Amino acid sequence: MFTGIVEGTGAVRARNETDDGLRLRVGVDGVEGFDDLRHGQSISVSGVCLTVEEFGVGDGAPGDDDPTSGGESGWFEVFLASETVAKTYLGDVREGDAVNVERAMPADGRFDGHVVQGHVDTVAEVTGIERVGEDWRFTFAIPEGHGDYLVDKGSVTLDGISLTVAEKRDGEFDVAVIPTTYGLTTLSEKSVGDPVHLEVDVIAKYVENMVGADD
Repeated sequence: MFTGIVEGTGAVRARNETDDGLRLRVGVDGVEGFDDLRHGQSISVSGVCLTVEEFGVGDGAPGDDDPTSGGESGWFEVFLASETVAKTYLGDVREGDAVNVERAMPADGRFDGHVVQGHVDTVAEVTGIERVGEDWRFTFAIPEGHGDYLVDKGSVTLDGISLTVAEKRDGEFDVAVIPTTYGLTTLSEKSVGDPVHLEVDVIAKYVENMVGADD
């Protein structure tokens, strides 16, 4: 489980397409806490829950596989099955692209965001970006079939970031982004028309399921 409190951004260092999916190597130099990764650990990459297959220290270049080779935080590798590639936009990332990263929440950790599973529901599109004082206001199109899960002041996860719906309108919703979030995440690199991974609040899904079961 994750909280949507992104720890920093990594950079795609390598991508390798296979018949079964896609393998990504992500460099996380300078992101605090990522020097203690381990095989099998869950990690959120722009909101997608993936599993660490390999990791090491160094610049993250292909062939730099020695976990003791020096450097600061290093890199990790994850594999995306064909279904994950089809469900997300990670299949379109290229070397050098930035991604949000968050390690799974420890059992004794602080819960600062909301319940985030890393199970992306769909991909939404940025339809507007506006500077409001020191903050930013982002507008997103509501993908078909997901409007009922979004409510004013409710939680939503966008590219792995826990955010609050500031306003919901017909076919669109807004979120307010503070300078810290803007600077720490890939939102600062988004433009109108770009995709984002959308994960709705899982509590809304459970409520829908329980209410539907009574019909």
